[in-house]
Amino acid sequence: MLEAAVPSWPMAAAVVLALLIDHGLGEPPARWHPVVWMGGYLGWTGRRIAPRSAAGTPSGQRDFKRFWAGALAWCAGAAVVWMATWALQAVAHRLPPWAAALLMGLALKPLLAWRMLRDEVLAVEAALAESLDAGRARLARLVSREVAQLGEAGVRESAIESLAENLNDSVVAPVFWFVLLGLPGAALYRFANTADAMWGYRGECGGRDWEWAGKWAARADDALSWLPARLTAALLVLAGFLCRPRKGAGPSASFPTLRREARRTPSPNSGWPMAAMALALGVRLGKPGVYVLNEKGREPRPSDTRRAAMLGARAVIALAAGATLAMPWPALLSGQWSLPGPWPR
Repeated sequence: MLEAAVPSWPMAAAVVLALLIDHGLGEPPARWHPVVWMGGYLGWTGRRIAPRSAAGTPSGQRDFKRFWAGALAWCAGAAVVWMATWALQAVAHRLPPWAAALLMGLALKPLLAWRMLRDEVLAVEAALAESLDAGRARLARLVSREVAQLGEAGVRESAIESLAENLNDSVVAPVFWFVLLGLPGAALYRFANTADAMWGYRGECGGRDWEWAGKWAARADDALSWLPARLTAALLVLAGFLCRPRKGAGPSASFPTLRREARRTPSPNSGWPMAAMALALGVRLGKPGVYVLNEKGREPRPSDTRRAAMLGARAVIALAAGATLAMPWPALLSGQWSLPGPWPR
């Protein structure tokens, strides 16, 4: 594979550079943002494959026509994303190592977004300090759930949950797939995750019926997020240990406890980072009428939102260190990697 044929240190440097750019500059303008482009394609095709709610498939009936239309649209978009990023990585392959690291870091950055996630979650807490209505309004920018009936604790819980869940979607998973498959792997994951966010609903959303049209997108995201979600939980547990929280909080739970709490959510993946965050903070998190994580924990306080952001930041640092150390292994296993030397041409 292409990524196995190049020296590993420019790839490792690209991860660190992308995270540094994210920390210092945040997101690029929307017109230059590849995830925005992905969303544009998904929005355009989604309007053509998903029927309006009034014309949706009757409950209990299968609609394979919509399913395969969604699958075909997903695969076509994924193929374009893969080929475009493969070509960009091929260009990097022909550059000097320092230039390759710079190009790959710049290309990887838009595929991850820790600073924006952290800032949005902390903004919810700042808005709550003004009023409950302000907190709800700010939270509505971050989550898709109904926020009008949430109290102060519910708003705070939702913000902390969003930070934990999106730590996987926006940071850990893209880096995980970059380590394994290079830039095409990271881009493919972001496409799959964006497709799930826009199409992966059970039933109606935005006036359209996604039950069958979005099923492929939802399952693809579940598959690609399975390992990263559990890695995110492990990183949060590690971050909680390094933070040395006060007595009564922190990652004191065993793995069976974490697994049991994670399984309380309908999603096969999002429960893992959310449960790890709940246990690390010693708080109760939940979605009204759907699930409760760490039920015996206390209600989160304003300080817990800041602690959640700190845990996330430490998890990102641990991820960067781990990615840097892990980067040589795919090439070592292929037998094509050697110690840093002349850049192959």
